Amino acid sequence: MNTRSAEEISHAVHVAVEAAIWAPSIHNTQPWSFAVSGDEISLRADPDRLLRLGDPEGRQMLISCGAALFNARLALRALGYEPVVRVFPEPERRALVATIRLGASVLVDDDTRLLHAQIERRRTHRAGFADAPVLERLVETLVRKAAAEGARLTPIRSEAAVRVIAALTSAAQDVQSQARAFTLELLRWARPPGSARRDGVPAEGYPRAARHTSPHFAQRDYAHGQPWGNDADQFTSTHAGVVAVLTTPGDSREEWIAAGQGLQSALLHACAEGVSAAVHTQALEMRHLREFLREELCSGEYPQMILRFGVTHDVSRGVRRSVPEVLEGG
Repeated sequence: MNTRSAEEISHAVHVAVEAAIWAPSIHNTQPWSFAVSGDEISLRADPDRLLRLGDPEGRQMLISCGAALFNARLALRALGYEPVVRVFPEPERRALVATIRLGASVLVDDDTRLLHAQIERRRTHRAGFADAPVLERLVETLVRKAAAEGARLTPIRSEAAVRVIAALTSAAQDVQSQARAFTLELLRWARPPGSARRDGVPAEGYPRAARHTSPHFAQRDYAHGQPWGNDADQFTSTHAGVVAVLTTPGDSREEWIAAGQGLQSALLHACAEGVSAAVHTQALEMRHLREFLREELCSGEYPQMILRFGVTHDVSRGVRRSVPEVLEGG
């Protein structure tokens, strides 16, 4: 019988949590915490990091936690363990998203190693893309990988539909930017240059003056009138890229977790091929616009994320809290 030492278990748990914290999250809020008991990791949603205006139901928070869960699973597989996962194992404890245990030993394949290497390399892009194609072969792979986690990633082939999604994104951005409460919530997660914070969106995480794409997908205004942003050359970054919508058949908490896992699987596979993604959620934060998208463009399925995939030369660095900062007592 294969027995594992306390040191092996401790190492595996640490690696899994370290991978989980590199998951994407809305405004880089990192809305999670972890508790460890033996070889079991508890992933918890952190309500103190919930966007109470932009995400009152916690949908985006749980999508973020789903992405963190995928990273933890991937890290354990990269170490040669089959992760044993229970999602919402105790319904009365709503903050407890999942538990992950070290299962049987498994062989590590090349795809797992390649994907694991992308966890800290992946970045959310916040501008247009270069005029370089995203291969159809890769798009088909991303669709399959999202589906394997229980989510549907649908590339938007119709130019008219892309224009509609871009227009709804811009309309939602304009409305939110005029609302003082939304602005204040956004500014809570906007980091000024030189900030030592390890969460939120750093000033170098977006261009100082991004060029418009065609059609134009509005970006969040993290600078809010300040001369923040990086000075990367945006002259050729005018392409919207491949637009896609991530959906689920229903809109339950379990499906939000599935959406997060499908999202992260697609993002990591794209990163491995040199393709980045921009994420837009403004229109999905407004109930009537989200419902319009569901009925008119998503065949009745619930839109969970709007994405653009493309090639960029962005070399910005990500920031995350440390493992000790996200660990709680069991």
